[in-house]
Amino acid sequence: MSRSTVLVIDDEKDLLELVRYNLEKEHLDVITATDGQAGLEIGLKHKPDLVLLDLMMPGMNGLEVCKQLRSDARTKRVPIIMLTAKAAETDKIVGLEMGADDYIVKPFSVRELLARVRAVLRRSNPEAAEEDIIRRGHLTIDIPRHEVTWGSQPIQLTATEFRILEFLVTRPNRVNSRDDIINGALDRDESIYDRTIDVHITALRKKLGPGAKHILTVRGFGYKWSETGEV
Repeated sequence: MSRSTVLVIDDEKDLLELVRYNLEKEHLDVITATDGQAGLEIGLKHKPDLVLLDLMMPGMNGLEVCKQLRSDARTKRVPIIMLTAKAAETDKIVGLEMGADDYIVKPFSVRELLARVRAVLRRSNPEAAEEDIIRRGHLTIDIPRHEVTWGSQPIQLTATEFRILEFLVTRPNRVNSRDDIINGALDRDESIYDRTIDVHITALRKKLGPGAKHILTVRGFGYKWSETGEV
């Protein structure tokens, strides 16, 4: 199945790069634009699978970009998520009535953004829903339901354990430092420390039973999910 393409239009360059980085980690192709006019032109040319659109931009603002994307036959069905610092209910209503599919208020957590992106892409492309079911041998991870099974045996994980397992399994055979796990799986949660990750990994191994052999420790660095259970 081909990768989905997301167009991100925002004049805050630091935010743009943060969003790009995290979307690409989710195996999405990303195109960016720093103003409304350029974003509109790129959208009409490339017809992305999803547009993340800042509302407040100089020149052509997000509402106008949304309106023009919706009025063009090439992009009228492309999902749009508005990103904005304006939290008033009337602003949300205007954006949704203009044709936005969802609305996220800044500042937002990266995990919230990624969850909204996955949900919108799933609704717009039902065939992609299967990607939310991860299967690795005897292991099955149902991401929307937050359910994990080993063979036919359900595994009860905490929310943090679930996120760490998902992170490792979707990056098979790749060594991940504790910082990688904190930043990538736990959205830079300041309450999580390096050694806390060790505790969660120990709990994961205990709960996975026979599957524990797949979570390998790379001494002095971090952890990886091994498809074979071997280094």
